[in-house]
Amino acid sequence: MATKIIYFTVNGRPEKAEFPVDCPAQDVKDLFRSAAEAGPHDILKLYNPKGNIINISPRLEPNSPSSCYKLEVVAANCNSEPLGVELAVALGFDLSTMEKRLQDLEKKILVDAGETPAVVYEMKRQVESFRAKLEGVEYLSWLGLFKELSDGTHKPSPFYHKRTLRKTREECEHVREKFLQMSSLEVSEEVRQYLKTPTFDNWQWEDAEIMVLLQVMYTDLDFIATFNIEPEVLQKFIYEVYRRYNNIPFHNFKHCFCVTQMMYGLIWLTDLKSKIDTIDLLTMLTSAVCHDLDHTGYNNAYQINARTELALRYNDISPLENHHCAVAFEILEKTENNIFRNLTTEQYKRIREGIITCILATDMTRHNEILTKFKSILPVFDFTIKDHRDVLMMITIKVSDISNEARPMEVAEPWLDCLLQEFYNQSDMEKLEGLPVTPFMDRDKVTKPSSQTGFIRFVLFPLFIELANLFPCLEQHIIDPVRKALDYYTEMEKALEREKLARAQNEKAAAKNKDTSVNPHSTTDSLPEQGPDPLKAAPP
Repeated sequence: MATKIIYFTVNGRPEKAEFPVDCPAQDVKDLFRSAAEAGPHDILKLYNPKGNIINISPRLEPNSPSSCYKLEVVAANCNSEPLGVELAVALGFDLSTMEKRLQDLEKKILVDAGETPAVVYEMKRQVESFRAKLEGVEYLSWLGLFKELSDGTHKPSPFYHKRTLRKTREECEHVREKFLQMSSLEVSEEVRQYLKTPTFDNWQWEDAEIMVLLQVMYTDLDFIATFNIEPEVLQKFIYEVYRRYNNIPFHNFKHCFCVTQMMYGLIWLTDLKSKIDTIDLLTMLTSAVCHDLDHTGYNNAYQINARTELALRYNDISPLENHHCAVAFEILEKTENNIFRNLTTEQYKRIREGIITCILATDMTRHNEILTKFKSILPVFDFTIKDHRDVLMMITIKVSDISNEARPMEVAEPWLDCLLQEFYNQSDMEKLEGLPVTPFMDRDKVTKPSSQTGFIRFVLFPLFIELANLFPCLEQHIIDPVRKALDYYTEMEKALEREKLARAQNEKAAAKNKDTSVNPHSTTDSLPEQGPDPLKAAPP
């Protein structure tokens, strides 16, 4: 097999990489990332001998040791050194050098002047303040799971999570063992009934327990018996799904579970079991399970603007959703994971088509198109018509996907914090890379309540209300809680505005008082309250 040999340096250290000419692009990047000992979110830059940045890809031109490329890591691994030192390096600062220079200057001035001037103390204070900002996690709020993210403005940073993007083998094996141990235990009837409600609290359950609950859903909807799904195959499928969700703030395995649990609840609340075929229910639930597989925390707009491998592969058409589908069927392609392996060819074809339809429907750029189509058929909706059922399946997974605000506030609000964390991560990266910044993700412009009030009014309500028009029983389960959420965030937004106004008035008053104290005779207060202007009263 033909290979390429690339010579390069990392921090002055010579390295050599060899890979097949048809090696996948991601493997080449991982090879260079490994050589640089870089983390999964660090930014790599490769320079040719002329100093120009070149793309790390299988198309790299082979070179010789005398014409080495130069590999740089914009940010070092978060676990390797203290965050403050690391971030300082990434931003082009060397704190130890700054400190040493300050100490030398301080000694020189002390010798020359006999005492340390106030300006040096001020410089020292600023350096210490800068160090505190770099080393304190409150200034790196995207590293904290439930940190309030809306206060103040922040500089963009290359750091996102303390954990690696992909789950480690040890992490997966630990959860797998717990899951297999628990899977034989009987789940109480109380939990089974609670699982059917939109009020279910996911935060009380560990990943292994969540996997058991997913197994319960497949069992209680009679999928195991109807489609001859072997329990060990279902367990392996659920485990592989867990393994392929990443360690990111929002679009992770717990989000997968929440969407699936809401879908499961809607199936029971609307009695869909009596209205559509069981194979369609299997399609809907499995679509929810797989709908965000291998999400990396950056949306389609970023994928397209950054010209990522996914955007190129799918020609800018729903790159993420197409990828989620592909990963789902990659998992199912292995016999030991294939919960559909005992279906007929026609049944499998129907399920595959349905899953693709459902997952692609979660692309929010298609929101108006799908909602308009549903509204047009609603007056004559017929469960026996395939097109009608297909649109209903798309609407149901869309509702499930953005249903957090239909849950109790103590469940929903932490999810909003996670979502904002992921949004801010993306906008930080867009700023770093010089890409268009997604407005609703910009930490300098978006607050917690402002992110929700418009979304609930113009996206959630119109969607939820139309589904409730078909199933009036949903009014109390998903419409009423969303109304309460809108009231909650509207009040929060008003409170923030009042606080902002009060702060501005206080600052204005403080500035006026400061001006008065500095020059008390500069105002008109020093002039007589009455009487003629002395200049005008003077004789010519």
